[in-house]
Amino acid sequence: MPTAFVLINTEIGSSIADILNDLKKIDGVDEAFAVYGVYDVIARVKAETMDKLKEIVTWRIRSVDNVRTTLTMIAVEGPNR
Repeated sequence: MPTAFVLINTEIGSSIADILNDLKKIDGVDEAFAVYGVYDVIARVKAETMDKLKEIVTWRIRSVDNVRTTLTMIAVEGPNR
């Protein structure tokens, strides 16, 4: 199952709590956290296919109000379970 970590910059002064709530409502967003540093939010996204993953990031996450930019990192290997 394709997994990606999406680093998100938000508009200055926007409510991170509102953005987190909106992200967590998106099917495929497994987790989302506010973080300190260059980015404001990190989200883990899982999908059945790479095309579906691309759709979630491109059309769902980027359309959330006050999301300014994203950087998507595709995971190449998961934890051994």
